[in-house]
Amino acid sequence: MELNLKGRTAVVTGGGKGVGAGISRKLAAEGVKVMIIYNSNQEMAEKHAQSLRDLGGTVELFRADVGDRAQVDAMMKHTADVFGGIDIVVNNAAWQPNFDIDEYTEEQYDDIMRINLGGYFRCMQAAIPYLKKSSAGRVIMISSVHGKRPGDFDVCYSMTKGGIKMLVREAALELAEYGITVNAVLPGGVKIEFKSGFSAPFKTIRKQRDRKYVWAPLRRVCVPDDVGNLVVFLASGAGEYLTGTSIRMDGGSMLL
Repeated sequence: MELNLKGRTAVVTGGGKGVGAGISRKLAAEGVKVMIIYNSNQEMAEKHAQSLRDLGGTVELFRADVGDRAQVDAMMKHTADVFGGIDIVVNNAAWQPNFDIDEYTEEQYDDIMRINLGGYFRCMQAAIPYLKKSSAGRVIMISSVHGKRPGDFDVCYSMTKGGIKMLVREAALELAEYGITVNAVLPGGVKIEFKSGFSAPFKTIRKQRDRKYVWAPLRRVCVPDDVGNLVVFLASGAGEYLTGTSIRMDGGSMLL
């Protein structure tokens, strides 16, 4: 299967760690020029970017808060200026505080909506003028199976993931005339480095550790490179006839 991604350009939000690191790694390995967007952990982002450069990847870094429109506009312009355009946008940056319903303050509620749902909309909207100039524009949203079923760990996180599903469907219809596809990947639990910057109890993480990361019929946990492989497919010519879809990557856990 010919992926034909070499020389294309991508923006990956939250691309310096966790799931985003797997996505940026797999895209870079296919010859995509990747702009890794990070916000809070510069050291980790720089280390990851250098590891990709050491393997021959073309990778740059840009710091931006996807919840801020001016910063999002700046990161898209910077990417286009550095790489000569934008072909692929991967919306991945999100906040998952794992608060119970009665723990959320008004400010925290506003923050998770601004980042998780607003950030995805904002990044896609800012990229549209550049994607229209691409011969194969792609928008790929990293969502979650918790947009389809409750997870009993963070109601607001699940609300934002449910909203992403409709954002994907509406945007796919609207952008189809420009040849821009819009799809979502819905991972289940993904084994990543411990999250930073959160103070809430990690109820779900504790449960996952107790079960040794095995809660799916395929008997292993999803890793960031699994998500990266699916993103590569959706970004490539092989995925050009898929749009408006939300693809579960959960090892079959939704079947249980």
